[in-house]
Amino acid sequence: MADLDNVKDTKDYHFDIPASNQAFFVKGAGALDWGMQNRLARIFNPKSGRTVMLAIDHGYFLGPTSGLERVDVNIVPLVPYADALMLTRGILRATIPPAFTGGVVMRASGGPSIRKELSNELLAVDIEDAIRMNVSAMAVQVYIGGEFETQTVNNMTRMVDMGNRYGIPTLGVTAVGKDMVRDAQYFRLATRICAELGAQFVKTYYVDKGFDTVIASCPVPIVMAGGKKLPELEALTMASRAINEGAAGVDMGRNIFQSEAPAAMIQAVQAVVHENMKPAQAFELFQALKRKQAADLGV
Repeated sequence: MADLDNVKDTKDYHFDIPASNQAFFVKGAGALDWGMQNRLARIFNPKSGRTVMLAIDHGYFLGPTSGLERVDVNIVPLVPYADALMLTRGILRATIPPAFTGGVVMRASGGPSIRKELSNELLAVDIEDAIRMNVSAMAVQVYIGGEFETQTVNNMTRMVDMGNRYGIPTLGVTAVGKDMVRDAQYFRLATRICAELGAQFVKTYYVDKGFDTVIASCPVPIVMAGGKKLPELEALTMASRAINEGAAGVDMGRNIFQSEAPAAMIQAVQAVVHENMKPAQAFELFQALKRKQAADLGV
């Protein structure tokens, strides 16, 4: 029974302070349920409104590509530096420490390997398994203009419906096949379709001309895909340009785990995304951290 002795009268009603409800900081997410907003806040840093996602899901169609041969050895040491991880459920269960409290964006579509037509994807994860693993979002690849465009769009809309039912956001990933165009006009089309059909955020590639129009015409956050491996300064420059043109973060894989110093690189990317550090300064930070790491290892 509750202790009823010395119960004090209420008095602090703060009549002089109007009732308030803080607006949610993620673009286009103000009307979402609390649980979905909370999951998005695990992915996007509430202080900067941005994210550094570490993409390690390449193995679902490439197998053990360079840098991902041993996720436990090469990737787990990088986990503390990531705001969110983008990965498959197999790697999450087998390798990632459950103490990780950042965002988990789980790859939910798949099917063909690199040896087949990549756009022929289906949903590959049940929503109940996502709930079981407490993921922050589900990622579905959409091939606008691909051979199986309608199928992949349907994959995404089905995941959006399931995610809305259980409060899990959907990331629409604008995939590009081997022969598909990569320009601002294409990405305006692809990102807008994903957002119009319900994706709560979108991942797409950076383009030198017109990327700001891709961002402006999409009503939900866009996270820049890292793409192919670039020299470190070029990758940091691309990330900086994307952020300055309105991207809500980056999702980098090969430009981090295939770097000559992955831990130094992800910290330099963090500085660009969250602190608006200039690429040249970030590259100096990368080099300093690389030297420190070498000294600590006695190299």
